Amino acid sequence: MELSATGEPVVTQEDTQVEVGLDLQAGTLVLTQEGRDFTAYHALVNFASPQGQPWTAQQVMFSAHGPDGASVSLTVDLLNDVWDGPRDGIPEAIWQVVALAATSAGDVGITYAPPAR
Repeated sequence: MELSATGEPVVTQEDTQVEVGLDLQAGTLVLTQEGRDFTAYHALVNFASPQGQPWTAQQVMFSAHGPDGASVSLTVDLLNDVWDGPRDGIPEAIWQVVALAATSAGDVGITYAPPAR
């Protein structure tokens, strides 16, 4: 395949959403829902910066294996119902996933600190 490219790509503040994917080491994160354990193997964290506001994490979508080995998708909404702060009851391990994603996203200009709880 022949390919050439020119220019210097820049992500601008007009880009108000960034998704960061993380491959998780097997067995390092177990999500429990309705008494069933799901072993997460991938996380996709959605960050947003509407109208030039500071970046905030909105949602994490996990790919996981269920107790029967089947793949499932679990979504965790990180913002409260009025979108002005973090949702209560989010486990610390999920905030750690968000922090890892934010570190990975630093190259596109995201600066992020976990919300005060």
